[in-house]
Amino acid sequence: MIPGSKSVDTASLELASPPPPSTQASTVYDRLREDLLSGRLEPSRKLQMRFLTELYQTGQTPLREALNRLTADGLVECREQRGFYVADISRSELAELTKTRCWVESLALRESMAASTPQWEEQLLLAQHRLGRTPRSLNAEHFEDNPEWERLHRVYHRTLIGNCGSQSLIAFCGQLADQLYRYRRLSIRKAFPSRHVTDEHQAIMTAVLSGDADRAVDLLTAHYRQTAEIILQDKQIFSELHEGEDAAS
Repeated sequence: MIPGSKSVDTASLELASPPPPSTQASTVYDRLREDLLSGRLEPSRKLQMRFLTELYQTGQTPLREALNRLTADGLVECREQRGFYVADISRSELAELTKTRCWVESLALRESMAASTPQWEEQLLLAQHRLGRTPRSLNAEHFEDNPEWERLHRVYHRTLIGNCGSQSLIAFCGQLADQLYRYRRLSIRKAFPSRHVTDEHQAIMTAVLSGDADRAVDLLTAHYRQTAEIILQDKQIFSELHEGEDAAS
């Protein structure tokens, strides 16, 4: 040590130093993704770099890396010479995403059932049990989103297809689920009073455990299509529905 100098606590310096760019990008990615999926960053909004760097307290390099990843996920659009935008929504995209999800998850569910094991069946029973006993809304009088229900809902659907033997297929199903989750969040207050999703989840699981793959697939696809149909008819989301009424009158 140089005479007269103070000792340096290297551990404190390490804790105080900023995380590496890759870690920063992952953190920003996670926060941005949550805000996109929840609708806090609304569809078609321009994602201005200055606003985002201040909001997420980060630099432009990790922010751009996060935005590029979200573009690949289909949640952000990169428009030439115009920057980044929150991905827009449309009735045609919702219909296409739903159709694709029904296709790929039908395959994944059939494969999971064909490779059924006692351990997978136990996991499915537990996932459905936990989801079924968790209230959808935190308030019985009016809808108040329950984040724990959303987490368990994702676990349940992932468990249904998680025994298919293909991580690539599971990842693609997860990407479709994220894109559709944005739509579901926009229309959730309208759908909540009219749905008995606990019964739907129970029926799907019963068909799976009985080994009836055709019925299980039919129930799963009907579950997704019913959600899509409710959203497709939501005039608060799709203003063109009002325009069609005006033209008909």
